[in-house]
Amino acid sequence: MRCVIANYAFDLTANEVKEAMSGVKPEPITGPSVRIGRRTYPAMQVGAVVTRQDRRDFTAGEVVRAMKRLGFTCELAPAPAPEATTLDPVAAAAAALGSPTDS
Repeated sequence: MRCVIANYAFDLTANEVKEAMSGVKPEPITGPSVRIGRRTYPAMQVGAVVTRQDRRDFTAGEVVRAMKRLGFTCELAPAPAPEATTLDPVAAAAAALGSPTDS
């Protein structure tokens, strides 16, 4: 399928993308991502490997659009991390030590 990434036309197939990404360790996901096989890769990493272009030359949106057309599952953003609750020092000590027991 003909895909345009960074103003360059690429004739890509799903198998070619799978082959190019096989053996590539996924980087941490901080933005849009592409699921290829059992692994999830950042869209920019997929674009860099498949097109052999510098990551500054294309956008994640271009890669996501092309990968969706090839049938891959894409996510626009990672799920937000749960907020950590902080306890004041007295509450933290009480939680660590437990409550007193009645004798």
